[in-house]
Amino acid sequence: MTDFNTLLNDNCFSDDPEVQRAAASELEHNFGAEIMCQDMAHSVQFAHHAKGCIIAAAKLSENVVIYQNVTIGSNMKFNKLTQEWEKMGNPVIGKNVVIADGAKILGPVIIGDNTVIGANAMITKDVPANSVAFGVNQVKPKDPNYDLIFHMPMPTPADVIAASQTLIDRYNAQEH
Repeated sequence: MTDFNTLLNDNCFSDDPEVQRAAASELEHNFGAEIMCQDMAHSVQFAHHAKGCIIAAAKLSENVVIYQNVTIGSNMKFNKLTQEWEKMGNPVIGKNVVIADGAKILGPVIIGDNTVIGANAMITKDVPANSVAFGVNQVKPKDPNYDLIFHMPMPTPADVIAASQTLIDRYNAQEH
């Protein structure tokens, strides 16, 4: 089995359509991911090997981080009265955006730079830069004193285990 990063590179950056098709098929089969992007920076990162992601973006800018089960795609509809398509176009994701688990970004929207899209958010409207988007089209300014979800250096596995053990101990100390 070819590793995820090789498949991602072949799928998104190869000039050979056959190499792209083969990589896309293997990405879908091995990782449950479909990644199609008109313009994608090489620095885009997929956490958890893009498990369950369906990505059909117009643009993924530099240093975007996408977690598992994220959908980015179209939200177009056909107007039978005017006989025209509406809401055509796929999302543009700005620089340094983090898209958390299960988020959906749909339609011709722009997600501004340095924004965090929260877990399971449903976004169908533009989001300004330096924001946190959550719920259904809810947006608030980002607190400049915090980086949410992803910041280097990441905590070590031992740190995460210790923090989790503290929660377990707190739970066990409660009366049940």
